[in-house]
Amino acid sequence: MTIKIKRIYENKADDDGKRVFVDRIWPRGVSKSQAALDEWIKDVAPSTELRKWFNHKEEKFKLFAEKYKKELQSNKKRKEAYDELVHQASSKKVTLLYAAKNEKYNHAVLLKDWIKEDISNIGMKT
Repeated sequence: MTIKIKRIYENKADDDGKRVFVDRIWPRGVSKSQAALDEWIKDVAPSTELRKWFNHKEEKFKLFAEKYKKELQSNKKRKEAYDELVHQASSKKVTLLYAAKNEKYNHAVLLKDWIKEDISNIGMKT
């Protein structure tokens, strides 16, 4: 299992594996062919309201993470999309693509950590 994150503005690399865009809104200045996506999963992105509230502010990141995780777990459609990502990442290389300028404080960082944790937990149960 390999899961990594990178900005959608970065070029595709040979070791990216399956490239999954995890934002709700398509980024400016990037064509779909440039992005070289395999899949776009909007349902794992934070809600518009939460994204705007957070605004990639470091001081809000911890609370953002809590609210975002709650969103993913409390909405059936989002939970199913997240579970599908976990399933995919458990068996193949996956690169989560995001558009945020802030490379340290964004939802893809959280998704990567949560997916890795969930895959580890699955492995412990078997």
